[in-house]
Amino acid sequence: MPIPATPYIWFNGKLVAWEKATVHVLAHALHYGSSVFEGIRAYETPKGVAIFRLLEHTRRLFDSAKIYRIQLPFSADQINDACRQVVAVNSLAQGAYIRPIAFRGYGEIGVAPKIDPPVDVAIAAWEWGKYLGHESEEAGVDVCVSSWQRVAPNTLPALAKAGGNYLSSQLISQEAKRLGFAEGIGLSPDGLVSEGAGENLFMVRDGVLLTPGLAHSALAGITRDTVIKLAREAGIEVRETSIPRELLYLADELFFTGTAVEVTPIRSVDRIPIGAGRRGPVTERLQQAFFGLFSGATADKWGWLNYVDMQAKPRVAAAS
Repeated sequence: MPIPATPYIWFNGKLVAWEKATVHVLAHALHYGSSVFEGIRAYETPKGVAIFRLLEHTRRLFDSAKIYRIQLPFSADQINDACRQVVAVNSLAQGAYIRPIAFRGYGEIGVAPKIDPPVDVAIAAWEWGKYLGHESEEAGVDVCVSSWQRVAPNTLPALAKAGGNYLSSQLISQEAKRLGFAEGIGLSPDGLVSEGAGENLFMVRDGVLLTPGLAHSALAGITRDTVIKLAREAGIEVRETSIPRELLYLADELFFTGTAVEVTPIRSVDRIPIGAGRRGPVTERLQQAFFGLFSGATADKWGWLNYVDMQAKPRVAAAS
């Protein structure tokens, strides 16, 4: 399904009509993948609509831009304010998925032109349900280990959330779906487990929570970090470590994390059932702690909820 259009997108400092947020076909990013982006969720909470870990997402956006030497023409405070604006102006009171993106726009062509093209920044927001299906939160999903590996650390930097990096993700996910799976898992160049096509990965073995270290070509996921903190708060041992492929089959539980998938159980890998073939108790406990942040059942000790003034009336650019 196409993205459900909302009335406005924040584009280069102004709120413009959805259909007016366009770029030139010769934009550098379109030809060379020179974009960095974020995926952020806002949730309805007892205290109002709140954006989850907005400050951390914006920091990662700037970190990604720094790695690729993309000079953002706005400050972090301006980006944070713009994220709140697009939620409020589009009346997304039930929560939203927010997509900030910064990219090299229309200017000189060439991989590394003598004069950098101007950097454009856009932020859109819309309602988006469960990434891997509404039933996935409880029932779990079937996945496979992809024949496509993740990129080596000295080829494309995995810590940058850059558009070009996701060509690898597309190959992994497309292959999995062709084979009848919900998603694929990529191995790092050394053959160890890395991450899903667009998700971090956790496994439970003998009560210990394991996840690949960042050196295994994995993105430093913000939901990943959230789950690690929530697990440790609950007294669950967490280890960031190397995970061989075959250990996936022997896991008691497996689950994905990410802004889009939130916390989604994995019930089988390569048609091999994981544990009892359904969501396990540790996964369920961590799901409850995670979603409890938005229902109020889990105390927000970390200040992760950034509230939106839904009554604010952001200024909208006049139609041209």
